[in-house]
Amino acid sequence: MFDKYPKIREELPEEYKLIYINQYKENREGESTASGMAQKMEAWLHKKVAADVKNDFEQKTLEIGAGTLNQLDYEKTKHYDIIEPFSELFNDSPKLLRINKVYNDINEIELKQTYDRISSIATFEHITNLPEVVARTCVLLNTKGTLRTSIPNEGTLLWKLGWKMTTGLEFKIKHGLDYGVLMRSEHVNTADEIEEVLNYFYGKNKLSCFGLGKSFSLYRYYESSDPRVDLARDYLNNLKADQ
Repeated sequence: MFDKYPKIREELPEEYKLIYINQYKENREGESTASGMAQKMEAWLHKKVAADVKNDFEQKTLEIGAGTLNQLDYEKTKHYDIIEPFSELFNDSPKLLRINKVYNDINEIELKQTYDRISSIATFEHITNLPEVVARTCVLLNTKGTLRTSIPNEGTLLWKLGWKMTTGLEFKIKHGLDYGVLMRSEHVNTADEIEEVLNYFYGKNKLSCFGLGKSFSLYRYYESSDPRVDLARDYLNNLKADQ
C-alpha cells in the first residue's frame, strides 16, 4: 500500500528558486490582482476549517503547513501549535504572538501529545510523504478529535484552467516564466490521491466541494474522524523498520 510514497519532487530551475519565497508570500497574502482574487475564493477553505471553533476557543489545535499564519484571521483558538519549515513566511508576522509552539516537521511532535483538532489548508497537495503525515495525525488526535483538511482540486480540468487563466497568466506577464513548472514541483499529490490516503487512515470522511461535485469544483474540504489508530501505528512501525 502506498508504494509510490515518498514522492520525488521536481527540482525547480534556478530562476524559479530566486523568486520562490516572495511569490509564495504574495500568493498567501493576496498582494497581486490575481492572487487577491484567488484569496477571496480561498476564503471558503479557511472558513470550512474554522467552522467548528466559531464559539469554542478552548480546543487545542495543530495546523500543518501554517504558511503566513493567515488561518488565524478566521479563528481565535487559544492553544495553537503549527508545523511550518519555512520560517521566512511568518517570522515577521505579529500573529506569531498567538502561536504556542512552532515545529519544522510533524516527526518532532511526541506521539504521546494529543490535540482536539488538526487542520491543514492547501498543504496536503505539497507533502511528499503524505501517508506518514496522515498516519501521525491519527495518533496525535484525541479520540473524538477531527482532522480538517482543505485542498485545491488538483488533477481536474477546472482547477488547471482556473490557475492558468489567473495566477499563471499574471506570473507569465510579470516574470516571463511558465507557472506550470512551479505547480508541477509544488503539487505532488492530486485531490483524489489525498482522498485515498484519508479514507485509508480514517473511518469517516465527510466531503464538501466548492463547485459541482468532485469532478467540477475548485476546492475540496474533508472532515475526518474515527482515526484508525492501530492501523496508523502499524504503518509507522513498518516505515521505521524499513529505514
